Amino acid sequence: MEPGGERELRRRHLPELRHQAAEYYRSNEVPQRLEEALNATFYLRPPDLYGHLADAPTATTVVQTSATHHKNEDKGSLANYFSKFSKPPVICKLIGRKVLDGVGRPTLEVEIFCTVKNHEKSICSTVVSSHSEILENASPEAIDADENERNDSINRALEWVNGSLNEMLRDLQPADQCKADELLGEYFAKKVEEEKERKAIEKEEQEAAISAPAYVPALSAVTPSGKKKGVKLGKKSSVAEKPISPAEPIEPVLCGSIAIAGLSLAVAKTGATINNTPLYLHLALMKHDLDLPKELTMPLPMVTLLSCGKSSSGKLKLMKEVMLIPPAELTVKQGIERLLEIQKQMMRLLDPPSVLKRISHLGCLITGCDSLEQPLILLQTACRNLGLELGIDVHLAINCAAHELMDYTKGKYEILTGTLKSPDEMVDMYVDLINKYPSIIALIDPLRKEDGQQWSNICNAVGSRCYLIAEDAAKSISKLVEDQNINVPKCSGLIIKYTNQTKISDLTELTRLLDGQRHIAILGSPAGESSDDSLVDLAVGLGARFIKLGGLSRGERVTKYNRLLAIEEELAKNGTLRSGENHEFVDFAEEALTVEELLDALPTIEQDPWPSEHSQPLLAQDQNPVSLHGSTLHLNEATNLDPSILP
Repeated sequence: MEPGGERELRRRHLPELRHQAAEYYRSNEVPQRLEEALNATFYLRPPDLYGHLADAPTATTVVQTSATHHKNEDKGSLANYFSKFSKPPVICKLIGRKVLDGVGRPTLEVEIFCTVKNHEKSICSTVVSSHSEILENASPEAIDADENERNDSINRALEWVNGSLNEMLRDLQPADQCKADELLGEYFAKKVEEEKERKAIEKEEQEAAISAPAYVPALSAVTPSGKKKGVKLGKKSSVAEKPISPAEPIEPVLCGSIAIAGLSLAVAKTGATINNTPLYLHLALMKHDLDLPKELTMPLPMVTLLSCGKSSSGKLKLMKEVMLIPPAELTVKQGIERLLEIQKQMMRLLDPPSVLKRISHLGCLITGCDSLEQPLILLQTACRNLGLELGIDVHLAINCAAHELMDYTKGKYEILTGTLKSPDEMVDMYVDLINKYPSIIALIDPLRKEDGQQWSNICNAVGSRCYLIAEDAAKSISKLVEDQNINVPKCSGLIIKYTNQTKISDLTELTRLLDGQRHIAILGSPAGESSDDSLVDLAVGLGARFIKLGGLSRGERVTKYNRLLAIEEELAKNGTLRSGENHEFVDFAEEALTVEELLDALPTIEQDPWPSEHSQPLLAQDQNPVSLHGSTLHLNEATNLDPSILP
């Protein structure tokens, strides 16, 4: 029968169907029960009427006397029908708590309650780790100062979350992440201004206190020995061969700022929970403006196997973390299984009693080495015993943590006990090391951020076959987003740590910026981790190339690896898992050469002593130094010159 004929038939039988429906509901007393339910609801006058009608107890009352065997189905369908008209959940309460991280230090937990169909419900909670790293070989005074600062920050964050932020975010829909982050950003900016004003007042009070100094008798120009003061003659001043740049001031962290990161992440988790969406998909939708990619790629794990840094017993200080990276063609599950076998083999090699062996807070083995190549030779041996080859079956990455090795009195890095190297010598050392061990495909913080020229040199030398990653050498996330400049210093990518005043919208913007500038993003866990596994969802949803979680030991770190495996399994089951991509390195030297060739190819502009009548309009049309096909090439960027010496 034609579709038009079916519609005509239904139209003819419509009165009869209506009569049958009325008889059916009347025989089951549905109108009477509905009337009772609506009358009872009127006296309650709930703010969310349809949410109240959709709630299970009410729906059960409406159909509880149904004589049909479809009673449960009626209940579900009626509740679902009214749910379509209910009000969206809104935040009604925040609770902040002081909890302990994986190494027993205090940190912040945030729990969000929402009003859902007139009822207050706990939706989710999240734990954010503190920004401060674990101090190794630090003095008792420094450790006490760090603990006091951490406690003050957590206590201030608790005041914000349980006080003013609780009021500010009330009645906000958790699905509106942009609005939540906007409010949090404004709140933080206000707190920064308040802190500036407080410090300004303190400074004025201090200056006023010393404005009237007590009388001090004049000092004689002759010392008690009868000799005049002055510089001793006959001594040469010690001048470094090449003075190093002094350490830049540490970016200040506002006390309590961890509340901003904790709340922004908690809002994102709440929005995902309410929408019945995994957090990683929720974040992917945010990054891609609700245009979800058909497939998602799993980040490659950087698994820490050895720590041969300052905390180890050997002479070697350079290698804070020696990490393994599985090949891209393996699944995460296959890669972790392979790395676990290498870890077991390494523990057998370190069995002799003469070797100090213990597990660090990073979840890896701490072992003392006396040369730069010793840990690499150990890894080669472990892989060879398993029939694996470094550089093919597994790759290496090294966290150098160079900022911890600088001896400022001598202006050099102490890579081994008693072995010092200048920044230029460090570059030569890394080039030789990578030439000898091409399986090393990533160096993290090979230099301080102040050694900008050496970062550029090492990028040009080995950037085409090795990632040069900035972690502590990079600016804070808020600064990077504000400046829109990744190459400070010049590098292949950044390790992103979610803490302090960072917001989810900052992460989405920063990863877009990294993608647009051909840099890689690495989500990294801080030193003091918690059992919260949201970091893994952040890495998958934001499309990070790598994820750095530490070793395959300690519960707070293994929890995250388990979450990584679970997401991969879920994506594979849904058919949305994209196969691994090969490593793509940036040839910095070739790019620099191309720029120089372009500059050399430009004709020389000879200026007359007096400008011609045609020169002024030309300059007015384009003030840029060089323009190629509509894109501006800034001279100071192309030639790496100091802008201050440009005309």
